[in-house]
Amino acid sequence: MWKTILRRFLVMIPQLFVLSLLIFIMAKAMPGDPFTGLITPETDPNRLEELRQAAGFYDPWYVQYYNWIVNAAQGDFGKSYTYKVPVADLIGNRALNTFWLSLLSVVLLYAIAIPLGVLAGRFQDTFLDKTVVLYSFITYAIPTFVLGLLLLFFFGYQLSWFPTTGTVDIAHEKGSMGYIWSKIYHMLLPAITYAILGTTTVIQYLRSEIIDSKSLDYVRTARSKGIPVRKVYSRHIFRNSLLPIAAFFGFTITNLLGGSIFIETIFGYPGMGQLFVQSISSRDYSVITALVMLFGFLTLLGSLLSDIIMSIVDPRIRID
Repeated sequence: MWKTILRRFLVMIPQLFVLSLLIFIMAKAMPGDPFTGLITPETDPNRLEELRQAAGFYDPWYVQYYNWIVNAAQGDFGKSYTYKVPVADLIGNRALNTFWLSLLSVVLLYAIAIPLGVLAGRFQDTFLDKTVVLYSFITYAIPTFVLGLLLLFFFGYQLSWFPTTGTVDIAHEKGSMGYIWSKIYHMLLPAITYAILGTTTVIQYLRSEIIDSKSLDYVRTARSKGIPVRKVYSRHIFRNSLLPIAAFFGFTITNLLGGSIFIETIFGYPGMGQLFVQSISSRDYSVITALVMLFGFLTLLGSLLSDIIMSIVDPRIRID
């Protein structure tokens, strides 16, 4: 397995190289430049030209790309034109916020989806099953920004149960229990929103697999031997039904780590998704290219994680 994992990581290198070239060319093809937003009636055009010259904007594109890729290989993605700080530091701060939000979202997602999927599949065609299916249809049909705005309006503004922006209350000292609870409290509403929207696929896959497994030979054999129904479901049906979920579990993790553009923007949560939107608006090329490269790496990593998880859940599958 370890040889395969190393080989897959080596294959990522040319893939990321091609991705970086495409990203760089498309970023340069965007109209304007990072200094366009600095233009005011009092702006000195000569000063703008000096900034463009210093940033190397008039160098040939291949020279700019070479300089950028060499620096990126050393962990230097340049400096943000908007925030005036190194891109690596800026993304690092936002990535930490997105990581904790993603972790809470994954926990809530599977805490909701797995019980509902199991119950719907076990009690097929009952009122409970029909209720779960209706819930899945609604969460599948409703757009992310609509649900986010509804929850923010009712629970944030009308009921004032949750904060409506930010990551922590500045009144708490960093590292204290109050600070930790404030971080969790600020993440709850956006995490619940993402979890509700993400349960649809898991519920449907799990429900379908359980319904199909109930008629298989090994299940009928287990029940004919007098094994209690509860053990048949927990030891036989449930484990085999998890295989489709395990197949995309790696992508679920890495997609969450990439941040949710809609959710982070709606709830004013300073994560990587919100940073990506703000960077596009301000034409902050250095941040855009670094973020898209990171998202591409996470996608490739998600594929590898899914293969590893599948080999652990199902012993018949090996990635050697």
